[in-house]
Amino acid sequence: FQILCPIFIYKLYAMKTKFLLFILFLTGSSSCQTTAPGSRKAGWPSAAEGMSLTRLAFGSCNQHNLPQPLWNDILATNPQLWIWLGDNVYGDSEDMAVLKQKYDAQKQIPDYQKLTASVPVIGIWDDHDYGVNDGGAEYPKKRESQQLMFDFLGAPADSPLRKQEGGYSAHTYGSGDKQVKVILLDGRYFREPLQRVDGVYQPNQTGTFLGEAQWRWLEKELTNSKAAVHVIGCGIQFIPEEQRLEQWANFPQARRRFFDLLAKTKPPGVVLLSGDRHIGEISRYQPDGMPYPIHEVTSSGLTHAATQNTSEANQHRIGPIVNQLNFGLLEIDWSQPKPQVNLQIRGKENAVFVSEKVSF
Repeated sequence: FQILCPIFIYKLYAMKTKFLLFILFLTGSSSCQTTAPGSRKAGWPSAAEGMSLTRLAFGSCNQHNLPQPLWNDILATNPQLWIWLGDNVYGDSEDMAVLKQKYDAQKQIPDYQKLTASVPVIGIWDDHDYGVNDGGAEYPKKRESQQLMFDFLGAPADSPLRKQEGGYSAHTYGSGDKQVKVILLDGRYFREPLQRVDGVYQPNQTGTFLGEAQWRWLEKELTNSKAAVHVIGCGIQFIPEEQRLEQWANFPQARRRFFDLLAKTKPPGVVLLSGDRHIGEISRYQPDGMPYPIHEVTSSGLTHAATQNTSEANQHRIGPIVNQLNFGLLEIDWSQPKPQVNLQIRGKENAVFVSEKVSF
């Protein structure tokens, strides 16, 4: 017994070590990758390592000093990822101490803390958390504000994202044929000015929107992607054309370039996400050369909604307009030969305002 016992313990230890190495291999091969220029992994938190994403929640327009009644409803959907789509706080200041104080206040909201304790968080800004209402490249504190945004989102201090111009990023989850890539576009940092006449923004036919570095990065992310589902988010709406406020249609050349790029690269499973509007809606549009229609889910706002907006024109809208507090949810069904995505806009007590199933 004295001879055999140490041998037996050693073999158990060896088996345990091999098992742990095997588990590490599996989880390492299916973890999140966060992409920034010059780096394949930026170290942003991964979502559900070892699992394919099936439930992604998102929202926008969140004021830290207003009631925030939706966090428990969001948690009840069991999301594997939360995506901020802008106006994550209402900073509206060139004083970074003021902006930081508002981010810090949001992080102290108990129900939001419940979410961040169990759900990975990524995101992009819009104008109010950028620092100036409807602002763009002219904002003098954009570099400092970018660092505060990444602080709020939990990006590591040494992340390459902090060294780039702009707050855009890409995150890939899952492995094999069940990968989801989330691409978040920065529509503020490089955006040239717009003119407003009688409350209506006038088209800037030639103005820069994303900036050339971001355009090149986006094409690379789409061209090289192995994902089966591509979720592309931006603070402002991609598809709608008729509303009078901020939208990609204010920059017709940039909007056309975006949809031409999708038609050129033909990534599978594209779903667009946006915020900003204090309403929720789903829009559908099939660009020339694209083999399937593109759907966009606009979800806004988490703390205040445009309840008076009952009939805004949008030729691309499917389903009703949502003018109550809302958040968005994507449910991905991997059981079919090609993934199916259920697009939803939900509200208090998880009421489903709009639901649309799409396949690719």
